[in-house]
Amino acid sequence: MLTFVPTPIGNLGDISFRTIEVLKDAELILCEDTRITKRLFQLICERYNVILPKLDFISLHSHNEKEFLTTQNKETLKIKNCIYLSDAGMPCVSDPGSHLVEFCLDNNIEYDVLPGANAILTAYASSGFPNTTFTFFGFLPHKGTGRSDMLDKVMNSENLAILYESPHRLLKLLEEINGIDNKRVVFLTKELTKKYQKRYKDSIKNIVRQLKNETIKGEWVVIIEPKIQENSGIITYNDIKDLSLAPKQKAKLLSKLTGESVKDIYNNLIS
Repeated sequence: MLTFVPTPIGNLGDISFRTIEVLKDAELILCEDTRITKRLFQLICERYNVILPKLDFISLHSHNEKEFLTTQNKETLKIKNCIYLSDAGMPCVSDPGSHLVEFCLDNNIEYDVLPGANAILTAYASSGFPNTTFTFFGFLPHKGTGRSDMLDKVMNSENLAILYESPHRLLKLLEEINGIDNKRVVFLTKELTKKYQKRYKDSIKNIVRQLKNETIKGEWVVIIEPKIQENSGIITYNDIKDLSLAPKQKAKLLSKLTGESVKDIYNNLIS
């Protein structure tokens, strides 16, 4: 049997009791980087006073995943308690693993997927956007028409658009968004579940101005509000910010729209 196990995205406490129980019965560990996974297991054992069995480790990543899926390994996956882990977060979500799932389905191999830490849903729940639908675009291509075409889809999406971005390209992405629609509201968060996690939410032009003066470190999740169709009758965050009302009144209205606290919005409006 093969079990897909999510790993912490920042805080070791992200690990679940169910994951620890599954690891206790494991025989073979498939993982992106054996060094990272072995270190994770060491930390789990130290923090939770757990003793794991002696395990075999195989490095399995996007470059060798298809090669691993052979008749010989099919039998291994059937008779052994196997675990698959990515370096951080949920396997198969911007990480390897989907070919393994497909292989199990095609070859009648029993498998299970444990729930757990996931940056997309954590960021979405933190964003305060009232939208109930979103589209996950993962990492955009680094350059060329592939990047511009995908960014066009992002900016014209009728759903919230969720992206991953590295610290090296974050400002470039924000400048691109700002150049397309400088009034669009975006939510950014970095270092999720870690001690220094941070969140930002404002119009993209204000976000760009703010982050130019801050240190850009860590992995980022970017959420962009949908493109509002003309004459849709929908009141947006910026519509309320532009009203001729006292900051406290605006804060109350924006709180109802976004779910954020009145105090935090008020402080942002007057800063």
